[in-house]
Amino acid sequence: MSKPKVYITLPVAKEVEEYIAKHCEVRKWERKEAIPRDMLLKELADIDGLMTTGRRITENLLNHAPKLKVVSNVSVGYNNFDLEAMKKRNVIGTNTPHVLDETVADLAFGLILASARRIAELDRFVKEGKWERENGDDPFMGVDVHHATLGIIGMGRIGEAIARRAKFGFNMDVLYYNRNQKPEVEKEIGVTYSHFEDLLKESDFVLLMTPLTPETRHLIGEKEFKLMKKTAIFINVSRGQTVDEQALITALRNKEIHGAALDVFDQEPVEKDNPLLQMPNVVTTPHIGSATQKTSDAMAMRAAQNMVAVLTGQKPIDPVW
Repeated sequence: MSKPKVYITLPVAKEVEEYIAKHCEVRKWERKEAIPRDMLLKELADIDGLMTTGRRITENLLNHAPKLKVVSNVSVGYNNFDLEAMKKRNVIGTNTPHVLDETVADLAFGLILASARRIAELDRFVKEGKWERENGDDPFMGVDVHHATLGIIGMGRIGEAIARRAKFGFNMDVLYYNRNQKPEVEKEIGVTYSHFEDLLKESDFVLLMTPLTPETRHLIGEKEFKLMKKTAIFINVSRGQTVDEQALITALRNKEIHGAALDVFDQEPVEKDNPLLQMPNVVTTPHIGSATQKTSDAMAMRAAQNMVAVLTGQKPIDPVW
């Protein structure tokens, strides 16, 4: 009996490829740049499984993949899936939750610290030779993180990991807003459930960690920024479209909030003329939440396990429907 055929659109560790090859016939894209869409559509003609990250799975793509049984995303998010089209064709979609929780939590807290203490801004200041003896301390003033109030919007596993760092590492008061209240987390970590608007009003740092859904698109906009303290710092490590980016730009220009730290943007890669890139009180990173080698390899292995499970007649670990 012939092995199912799979196509991998991204580089993966040797161990991951070897695991897949035990069960499947493997073809893969060998270059660093993304595979052009027309080339991918040709590859899909006889493919049973597709392992990818961020590639939009549309009805048009599925029309070119008559044998496709599973698309395995190497990411937590799966807003690149047209779930209705996939369900109609009985194509299973999977993702890789939980593998990256601690790594993303590290980045989120790094952004909190970088924005509060102006680390990126003052790094440039020193490297540009602007640090003079007569500067004194005034141009370098930041704000304290310890004992401040952190408001987390979206208390999933990553939110919990961030809350532990805040509570036990920095003695912060942690408020959270979530679709469902979590008494067990409140007891374990010592966080406090808050209504959405109250969290915005009371937090020194507002951290957005919700997945992107129709309900969370532009969850934070003009009204929400006006509710925040003028001294508040806004951090987004979720998805760019959860924020009305123009409203954020306006809030920063009008000094309605103190600053922002962003790992995600409405358009990615971010446009070079985006005003956020010119603001010294905005810390930016290029969507690197899970970007460590160890975590990337673990996510790829989890995606491989999901794909192989479907193609060998088993249930995947992480189905999204």
